[in-house]
Amino acid sequence: MAVIASNLGFPRMGAHRELKKSLESYWAGKVPAAELEKTAAGLRERHWMLQAELGIDHVPSGDFSLYDHVLDTAVMVGAAPERYEVGDGTSSLDSYFAMARGGALGGRSVTALEMTKWFDTNYHYLVPEFSSGQRFVLSSTKQVDELRQAAALGVATRPVVLGPVSFLMLSKYLDARGSSLDLLPGLCEIYAELLVSLKGAGATWVQVDEPVLGLDLDERQRAGFGVAYATLREAVPQLQLLVATYFTGLGDNLPAALALPIDALHLDAVTDPGQVDVALANAPASLALSLGVVDGRNVWRTDLDATLNRLEAARRVLGPDRLLVAPSCSLLHLPVDLSSESALGPELRSWLAFATERLGEVEALVRGLNEGREAMEEELAMATAALASRAASPLAHDHAVARRLAEYDPALKQRSSPYKVRHEAQRAQLGLPPLPTTTIGSFPQTPGLRSLRAQFRQGSVDQEEYDAGLRTYIDEAVAFQVETGLDVLVHGEPERNDMVEYFGELLEGCAVTANGWVQSYGSRCVKPPIIWGDIKRRGPMTVEWASYAQSRTDRPMKGMLTGPITILQWSFVRNDQPRAVTARQLAFAIRDEVADLEAAGIRVIQVDEPALREGLPLHAGERKDYLEWAVGAFRLASSGASDQTQVHTHMCYGEFNDIIDAIAAFDADVISVEASRSRMELLGAFEDFEYPNEIGPGIWDIHSPRLPETSEMVELLLRALDVVPAERLWVNPDCGLKTRRWEEVRPALANLVAAAHEVRRRIAST
Repeated sequence: MAVIASNLGFPRMGAHRELKKSLESYWAGKVPAAELEKTAAGLRERHWMLQAELGIDHVPSGDFSLYDHVLDTAVMVGAAPERYEVGDGTSSLDSYFAMARGGALGGRSVTALEMTKWFDTNYHYLVPEFSSGQRFVLSSTKQVDELRQAAALGVATRPVVLGPVSFLMLSKYLDARGSSLDLLPGLCEIYAELLVSLKGAGATWVQVDEPVLGLDLDERQRAGFGVAYATLREAVPQLQLLVATYFTGLGDNLPAALALPIDALHLDAVTDPGQVDVALANAPASLALSLGVVDGRNVWRTDLDATLNRLEAARRVLGPDRLLVAPSCSLLHLPVDLSSESALGPELRSWLAFATERLGEVEALVRGLNEGREAMEEELAMATAALASRAASPLAHDHAVARRLAEYDPALKQRSSPYKVRHEAQRAQLGLPPLPTTTIGSFPQTPGLRSLRAQFRQGSVDQEEYDAGLRTYIDEAVAFQVETGLDVLVHGEPERNDMVEYFGELLEGCAVTANGWVQSYGSRCVKPPIIWGDIKRRGPMTVEWASYAQSRTDRPMKGMLTGPITILQWSFVRNDQPRAVTARQLAFAIRDEVADLEAAGIRVIQVDEPALREGLPLHAGERKDYLEWAVGAFRLASSGASDQTQVHTHMCYGEFNDIIDAIAAFDADVISVEASRSRMELLGAFEDFEYPNEIGPGIWDIHSPRLPETSEMVELLLRALDVVPAERLWVNPDCGLKTRRWEEVRPALANLVAAAHEVRRRIAST
């Protein structure tokens, strides 16, 4: 018997974002569905073959998705809401994308499902909707089809499905009484039917992801796992089931997980290495353990020597036939391949591992376990040299940065006056009407703008031509906003590729990649910067363009900054110092930028923090410390602004009810939040808490191509007025507009302004 090399999931988009390009061409009507599926099939095949060639024994199938794996699960069990049904009630490709994005379907306009963050990652999933009358039916052959597609290539795969308990707990239950877990018995029948089909198609193992085992569960939720897996085991007694957990340790749920009638349990041994010893001591003799020992969410090379020592100790307890070695989680959260990143420099590259390199680490560790250390001598030497190089590098440490952190006065985290005083000063300074209108920051990144940026990077356009092109874009954006009637304007961010990557290019201690793409949602990909050293500004980062834009109008112009927690969360962060220290370094860099914007005459400054909720530890007992340093970092970044300068922040796509007091502690003058997909449901958190400052709940879902009517926006504003007094209510979209087209932006913003005017008239007449 031998230790098994295993993988939980692979990136979907392709090394060069092939799926993104095909999806967007399909949505634009440029390619047929058959062409999209051809691209998807080609990517699946390429990724299966790559993993098999790298020596992975358990290659996953079914982890691929055209948009989102939670949405795929809803379709698989026939749980598409009625409004998305077409024809005979089956879910077509257009219905699938309507659930994901909204838009026209069967001659009518439909809104998309709600979207929120996948645990503590920057991946967004679509939230299924259920009610007490929900019935399930196995309505998709995707899992079986992909198993057979891989088998035709000679690759035996381990199908991956989202587990029934996690699927229900991640959904939205629409009835006031009961809970989604009431539906578990009926859902498990469908899962049992699926497993029977997979076994009949040749599967010997199936991976069932149950990430909610990492949350704080009550007794009923815990008991649901026993009910579910007893049903599944009875249905397929010979099929081997691996339950996968990740992102955190199981804590109090570990005994229940170890007691499940399954064949293997996957544990994240990166985020919580201590749980491995507990599991080794308590796992029944019939249970194998899959240990996630290489980091599936960060890019720093694994200490192979230390990891091999840990695995050898586990093998002594379990024996080789009960041990699987794997990444900590799906590699969805990493770029595909490091080989094309020559611009990073050889020393930095030697410290890193992307998805392909992670699987190389897994294979090397398994080879060392099965054949002895001498079989991985080369890999051990390279890893040890890289770790020593990184530890000894003087580039990662800046004494001036360390001194500033050590000597700073905590009073810097306080605004000079309370909100009510600032509100009066800002009202006098800005002269805004009731229900002021604004946008979140970015405007469409047009093909022409992307081409200009690419030409500048390649050297075919010089600095003067490039700057002239950006000024033209800003001129047009400002003129459009003035004509449309917006009250607080933005410059549109034409100089920025991404709200985090842009700052990563300009900060010391950060590096950016050429092809380090990671899926955020749907076809949206980002390139997280790599924070490898101490952070400081090289100089002003945004002042030139904000000042130019302000010179083109008498209306207030927002300076647009990304906050320290979001830069931290949406980067690959150094792991050789506490994250709180890196956050504080980022906060000082943003604080300096706030001061420069203010000195240049910018009187509205937005410091975006959409990732605050995302960074919250999954276990409640660990949250207080995080919120203290995260809120402190935002306040350090923003509190240098004078009373007359209005500080905004923005948050989106997360549940805020349990951190509303922390959001209030930001003490931002204005917060804008995503709210349109939930029809202002989010505002319940602000109502119960009596949020003290100004709020802009989004009234246009910018992640959908659907054009909202003025009447819909009026309805949402009236709902908001039930919670927020008119003197503290702003009118804005859900998020930035970089992914939309000008043909969509112009009419939607015109409707938004018209809605604000209509509600102002109603207020004035009462």
